[in-house]
Amino acid sequence: MDINYELYKVFFHVASTLSFSEASKQLFISQSAVSQSIKTLERKLDQTLFIRSTKKVQLTPEGEILLRHIEPAMHLIQRGEAQLLDAASTGGQIRIGASDTICRYFLVPYLEKFHKEFPSAHIKVINQTSIKCVELLETGQVDLVVVNYPNNYLSNVSSIKKITKFRDVFIANSAFEDLRGKKLTYQQLSHYPILMLDRHSTTSEFLHRLFQQHQLDLVPEIELTSNDLLIDLARIGLGIAFIPDYCIRHAEDDLFVVETKEELPGRELVIAYNEQMPLSKAAREFLNYF
Repeated sequence: MDINYELYKVFFHVASTLSFSEASKQLFISQSAVSQSIKTLERKLDQTLFIRSTKKVQLTPEGEILLRHIEPAMHLIQRGEAQLLDAASTGGQIRIGASDTICRYFLVPYLEKFHKEFPSAHIKVINQTSIKCVELLETGQVDLVVVNYPNNYLSNVSSIKKITKFRDVFIANSAFEDLRGKKLTYQQLSHYPILMLDRHSTTSEFLHRLFQQHQLDLVPEIELTSNDLLIDLARIGLGIAFIPDYCIRHAEDDLFVVETKEELPGRELVIAYNEQMPLSKAAREFLNYF
């Protein structure tokens, strides 16, 4: 089909914002021009792409199919533009996906080193769960991700570099003083209030799978999206928190590790990127740290 790229560009912005007015602001064109472009694209494709109402805009099933193909293409174009700018400048840009926990407890020293060595480089860090970070990588929204491993969602990623090992631990405060120095089975642990990350995380999948291997059903007391909050809640005695061991270096002395009879399997942090996608100079320099 002979369809102008600008029509797909307008479609992408409307589909991303679900707003004709917001798309017009991002594209610096009038709202009527946006509306006319969408009508033209729908006519050329002979498909209705949006359900329009006075209050909101929704994608039709056909629109969702088109977006799944247009979104990575748009990010690929944006990446190409960024790399051209990178080649023409001394700084360049690096886009990293990582969870809040990995950023705070692992990445900060590397970001500091990179900034000192390449002060004119632009650093963009997108904070998402390890699962969501892989989606960002696959759609070209980031150059590389630092995530927990094993990670079933990395199966389509071509390059994975293992960078450090860690173990997860259970921590508690004096409200569970009777557990200090004891080694608990998973069966015994399941009777205590467990605080952990929510289901949309590799850490949650890891612990649930571990309990299932011992024919146990894990029902957490509290599920959160932040390991720092888990530490805070463990500190006030709401339960036993499950966190990566590299977080406890920053925990206060009022918390202790609740030991288990069965040794918890180790995990790793990895950097993942797509070899098929050209990396910016800044991204290549950052990878060299590992």
